[in-house]
Amino acid sequence: MPEASTLKYDGSTLSVCAEERWNLSDARKIYNLPFNDLLFQAHSVHREGFDPNAVQLSRLLSIKTGGCPEDCGYCSQSAHNPTGLKASKLMAVERVLAEARKAKEGGATRYCMGAAWRSPKDRDMETIVAMVEGVRELGMETCMTLGMLSPAQAARLGNAGLDYYNHNIDTSERFYSEIISTRTFADRLETLANVREAGIKVCAGGILGMGETTDDHIAMLVTLANLPVPPESVPINMLIPIPGSKLGNATPVDPLEFVRAIALARILMPRTHVRLSAGRTEMSDEMQALCFFAGANSIFVGDTLLTADNPGEDHDAGLFRRLGLKPMALGAAE
Repeated sequence: MPEASTLKYDGSTLSVCAEERWNLSDARKIYNLPFNDLLFQAHSVHREGFDPNAVQLSRLLSIKTGGCPEDCGYCSQSAHNPTGLKASKLMAVERVLAEARKAKEGGATRYCMGAAWRSPKDRDMETIVAMVEGVRELGMETCMTLGMLSPAQAARLGNAGLDYYNHNIDTSERFYSEIISTRTFADRLETLANVREAGIKVCAGGILGMGETTDDHIAMLVTLANLPVPPESVPINMLIPIPGSKLGNATPVDPLEFVRAIALARILMPRTHVRLSAGRTEMSDEMQALCFFAGANSIFVGDTLLTADNPGEDHDAGLFRRLGLKPMALGAAE
């Protein structure tokens, strides 16, 4: 059973309850605890599994931008959204590796490469494999996000030594069709299963602030926690409204509700790296500090995330100094 299923809220405490999986009712009780109690519980769980003052640093590069045939309502790279972003070709391997070297020099231990595809074409797999192998030779962890994968594609990436594959479920199964119609929630889970079968670690999370309910936040995290093996990495994104996209005028998620989601993710998935991901440019330092206390222990560094802005490395370094945080060593707590 997943490690997360060994914890169960009985109305006042978190106690061991073997052979059970999380259900929505129990997760909702935890999420709705008084804020201070929720943070105390989440931070206590966090300390059991991780150094509470260490944060894993990743760098994300868009290796193929724009022109995606999917109609994800939040995405600047969807061909369905008139955002003005032009499609590009797949980057050359050496350019990707040059950027990876810079990322390593900047303290990143994991290098994430993303392509705006529904799924990779077989003709592109040789180039993708060369990128994975090249980044691994630099001594960094590798992560790819390329859309849906067939079992054969996942196996090829696994054989190349890919460490992580990112494929977010985005939201709850109930709300999913409100933001995407070109693929199903089940399609997302199938790719995650293919990735796991290939021996690749799973990175899967979601986005808050798309018009979903609090219950959708909880249901999304319960789905992730109840996978046969919980994801090793869970990015929690705050929607960045993109002008021209379906969600360009979405109402921002309440900051304290966002912190609650981080805390619940930590409690449901005690051994998972919880990544404070997109949207940090709109978060105050105080909000980020609460997220780190609640169990977030991974961020993206660098000025951009695919096509969106990200806090600069100088700002992150200053925040780390003020909070007494340090970069996590490669392979820590795995």
